[in-house]
Amino acid sequence: MIKKILVTGGAGFIGSHTCVELLNQGYELVVVDNLQHSSFKSLEVIQSLTSRSICFYQIDIRDQDQLEAIFEHEHIDAVIHFAGLKVVSESIYAPLEYYENNVSGTITLLEVMKKFACKNIIFSSSASVYGDLAAVPILESAPRSTTVPYARTKLIIEDLLIDLARSDAKWNIVILRYFNPIGAHPSGDLGEDPKGLPTNLLPYVTQVASGQLKEVQVFGADYKTKDGTGVRDYIHVVDLARGHVAAIQKLAKGSRLSIYNLGTGKGSSVLDIITEMEAVVGHPIAYQLVERRAGDIAVSYADVSKAKAELHWQANFDLRRMCEDSWRWQCRHPLGFEE
Repeated sequence: MIKKILVTGGAGFIGSHTCVELLNQGYELVVVDNLQHSSFKSLEVIQSLTSRSICFYQIDIRDQDQLEAIFEHEHIDAVIHFAGLKVVSESIYAPLEYYENNVSGTITLLEVMKKFACKNIIFSSSASVYGDLAAVPILESAPRSTTVPYARTKLIIEDLLIDLARSDAKWNIVILRYFNPIGAHPSGDLGEDPKGLPTNLLPYVTQVASGQLKEVQVFGADYKTKDGTGVRDYIHVVDLARGHVAAIQKLAKGSRLSIYNLGTGKGSSVLDIITEMEAVVGHPIAYQLVERRAGDIAVSYADVSKAKAELHWQANFDLRRMCEDSWRWQCRHPLGFEE
């Protein structure tokens, strides 16, 4: 039975929304986060939204001694592993930092879990492991390839977990391959809080819409898509968070090794996102078409039939709702948590 869950990176965008959904389902949570790219304020908001408490440790998962002390004290039943660096473009210029943080950190975490006989883990992977080779909609069985170091760290960790499952049948492992999470909690008090200039599309669009930034740079207008801009499978972060609740229930039954796409199964272009956000905010949003960005691909969207059949989960929020919730967060917290 799974009662107490360790959430690494639980103060981040996806981690914080997942904490809300887990607490609402009655789980006890222990969050570890080094707060390098997140804010303690998000944990306060989580507790306010759920009227539940969280046990928090500000540590880096690469610190094995501190991690062992937490496992010794907290008696963890399962781990959801979000912690890691995640900026695709940054990883191209800082590959050593990404390998050391993401891969080495995961190895340390797994070693501690093994020591304390905690062998239930959900890993936060990415659709970027499919590279540019998979036919759409992308099945979990599609060949994997990588175009950037960030994605390669995810692929390496996936392989590590696959080998671990083969070596010891007591491990229960769920790998969740996210497509493109956007949106925010419907309260408007929990959302994506980029430090400095946003690197993801939606925070950039909302900051242009609010007048904080001049215009959206649209990277690439010559892809073989309906309007020339890149197409992605955008999923509401609350839907994504609820996918983790379904995955925990899978772990509790004994998942062995299971891999799932989490997306909507629909592709939307960059210009679709801008047009939808214009409808939400009620005025045009300035954008400029610029050259393609290194590591980007033309089209990526999921086949989500496996998650629907085995996890009994599917995304419920449409693109309009994703934009509405993103805009509500932007309006209520124009400077994020650090205002």
